[in-house]
Amino acid sequence: YTWIKNEDKSRAVQYEQARTSEFTDIYCPMYRDYKGSEEYCKGDIDKPLIQCEYAHAMGNSQGGFKEYWDLIRKYPKYQGGFIWDFVDQSLRWKTKDGVPFYAYGGDWNKYDASDNNFMDNGLISPDRKPNPHMHEVGHIYQSIWVTPSDLANGVVNVYNENFFRNLDGYYAEWELLANGEVVQTGMVKDLEVAPQQTKSIKLNYSTEGICKCKELLLNVAFKLKKAETLLPAGYTVAKNQLTIRPYNAPKLDLQNVHQVNIETVIPTIKDNDINYLIVEGENFRMDFNKHDGFLCRYDVNGMTMLKEDGKLTPNFWRAPTDNDMGANLQNKYAAWKEPGLKLVSLTNKIENDMATVNAEYTMDAVKAKLYLTYTINNEGAVKVTQKMVADKSAEVSDMFRFGMQMQMPKCLDQINYYGRGPIENYSDRNNVTDLGNYRQTVDEQFYSYIRPQETGTKTDIRWWKQTNKDGNGLMFISEAPFSASALNYSIESLDDGVQKDQRHSELVPQANYTNMCIDKVQMGLGCVNSWGALPLEQYRIHYGDYEFSFIMKPIQSNL
Repeated sequence: YTWIKNEDKSRAVQYEQARTSEFTDIYCPMYRDYKGSEEYCKGDIDKPLIQCEYAHAMGNSQGGFKEYWDLIRKYPKYQGGFIWDFVDQSLRWKTKDGVPFYAYGGDWNKYDASDNNFMDNGLISPDRKPNPHMHEVGHIYQSIWVTPSDLANGVVNVYNENFFRNLDGYYAEWELLANGEVVQTGMVKDLEVAPQQTKSIKLNYSTEGICKCKELLLNVAFKLKKAETLLPAGYTVAKNQLTIRPYNAPKLDLQNVHQVNIETVIPTIKDNDINYLIVEGENFRMDFNKHDGFLCRYDVNGMTMLKEDGKLTPNFWRAPTDNDMGANLQNKYAAWKEPGLKLVSLTNKIENDMATVNAEYTMDAVKAKLYLTYTINNEGAVKVTQKMVADKSAEVSDMFRFGMQMQMPKCLDQINYYGRGPIENYSDRNNVTDLGNYRQTVDEQFYSYIRPQETGTKTDIRWWKQTNKDGNGLMFISEAPFSASALNYSIESLDDGVQKDQRHSELVPQANYTNMCIDKVQMGLGCVNSWGALPLEQYRIHYGDYEFSFIMKPIQSNL
């Protein structure tokens, strides 16, 4: 350091091992967390903080990246960092049968020392395809931001975060969405916003005539007028979504459906079978297994909603991510994988001309009780309530999720949902994903991470339809925005178990069904590091009492 300064005093020197001593001009630690970063920024050392490594991007990661950049934008002393790292470093390999996959340490032979997939911690894949978390990073890095000013009258504030460039090279496109559907569009051709300045801009939309029952959202995107270097004209360099009118979740008040001049046929309950409690209606049948209390048959209008041997079951587990396994959560949270569900009672009744089935369980492994209530109307719609009561005196780990899962026939492979998309997103990594109405297939949900793990979840779901190509299937709604996923993979097939195994996503066989998960909440992903750090507190699911209600409603195409 001394020699360099004697040769050239203008040259900045970065030396990580010098920490904050006089032998570095920059404080450049590795993997300093949020609290440590803010404490440094509030301190009296005047060296800029630039993390030489941070936000470890291994596997399904980058949860909480925004919170890092909230600090960077808040404190001038905090000038950023270098994500470890840019690209997954696997090599293309093939099985003996010629099936290609991304190979990593341990694949070459059984004698080589290996750190498993630890060099696969990039924002993009080895073939330079962006991993899902790359999109979140790109969004947080953008330099044009829109905030509300007077949304009722179409006025927004545009902040140019660039230091040296105004916005005359861009134009803005906006969309007004009502319940996720685009109802108005427009453009602002000229943006005269100087560097580091904010300007109010009027957008010519109108909310008149739009039902006040609908959620109203405003999308604003900034695009290049002309091609620049690698970017074509029209490329979106920044975008924001603002809420004009917030979402009001429906009341989950399930009732019978009555038709004029047609007598309503109320459901009946058959309790004389030794193995099954059977609820039947005019056009549906549901079987509940008397030995475990779970819904194991769901036929409506001639369609099978549960595959043979499928069940609707409580679910507290996910296939651990690389960050999860780095923190040993596959073992620390293991009780939630097999919580010891034991059926205590299974009762039923006809009430308000609808069938009600109540199942009560103990879960000894997690010192809790679980209650499942099913209310069934005359058309085969089911309101499901999952309620857990924890033992307040017990010390039990956090859980990965609180929800339910069911195995649906594989032909129910069409998805239409109103929530965040189009790519996968999680509670602490969903800033880039806009609310909207999306149509996708189950096959599009799975992302082939180098090592198999949790993938495909979508958050802030208002409703979700899982159907066949004719539009027949089930619609899921809840009393609050929820999370959901639908994969042709079981959770077990993507789970390595107690330690990382030599496995590859490309080689995991698909299941012959659609595995549907409906969650009140799923734990965040985290990104501080991949060897022990947990997601931020607000994205964890602590042991306690939880309740989740949703309705499964049969839907039929009008075709």
